[in-house]
Amino acid sequence: MGRKAIPGAGFVLFWSSGFVGATLGARSSGAVTLLAWRFIVVGLLLGAWWLVRRRSMRPRDVAVHAGLGVLSQGGYLYFTYAAADLGVPPGTTALIAALQPVAAVVLGQIVLGERAGVRRWVGLVAGLAGVALVVGGDLSGHPGTPALAYGLPFLAMLALVAATFLERRTAPDVPLMDGLAVQSVTSTVLFTGIAAATGQLTPPLVPEFWFAIGWVVVFSTFGGYGCYWLVLRRSSVTTVSTLLYLTPPTTMVLAWIMFGDTITLRGLLGLVVCSVAVVLVLRRPRKLSVGREMMAACSSPTSSQPPPR
Repeated sequence: MGRKAIPGAGFVLFWSSGFVGATLGARSSGAVTLLAWRFIVVGLLLGAWWLVRRRSMRPRDVAVHAGLGVLSQGGYLYFTYAAADLGVPPGTTALIAALQPVAAVVLGQIVLGERAGVRRWVGLVAGLAGVALVVGGDLSGHPGTPALAYGLPFLAMLALVAATFLERRTAPDVPLMDGLAVQSVTSTVLFTGIAAATGQLTPPLVPEFWFAIGWVVVFSTFGGYGCYWLVLRRSSVTTVSTLLYLTPPTTMVLAWIMFGDTITLRGLLGLVVCSVAVVLVLRRPRKLSVGREMMAACSSPTSSQPPPR
């Protein structure tokens, strides 16, 4: 139990830290600048580690993980940050992101053949309601927000879902850190190019910016994405997607600790509902110590010889 619970708890905590890091970075720079220097630092660190360890990968595996980097880091992060820049409220983005477990279960039935019963669907709907309770006070958009901007969180969610299924379907036999290195270097090229093309590559020379960079590098990239792929490899698409229900309430608690944000009674109720929903979705039915066929045979009056008189 602990072997799976610890990476899952780490994933929820570290993934939630990304929203805190975005808030820290927004105080001193734009989103594109923060993303570019986040992955420049990550790319340099993992690139140096790659050279020291003298790692090697097959071209097919490099291509697969480059695609994973474009989808899970490039697409997911860029669309999320772009939506925030255009005025989409964080609560709306979180609520749309909470559709990922539902999309993952539906696609899992089609693509992977993973079956979902009534209890799991009840948990999925309850989790969505719990997220709505947590972010309910942050759903009002800005007057100047274009309508198309609300489609960006959907694109972010779909990019992460696509990356999750790509990893599950290809299942490359590549160590976790090797794959993360290729993904991060790919994102470094992508975001550095975007920042340079838009004139946003120059970093602000203030300590707050580099503190935010250190936060998102250590906690959000190494911790968040590292635990995401680790949980996926050890469990299933449904498990890692369902755990995302716990990130909005965890972010609420982190924002209270870091920035003094208020925690409302509705937010606490949402935290409880999300927790119950995750238990409903991920709890496995109790297995019988003896198979049903064997029990039927043992209970049959013809399954054993009658006792001697």
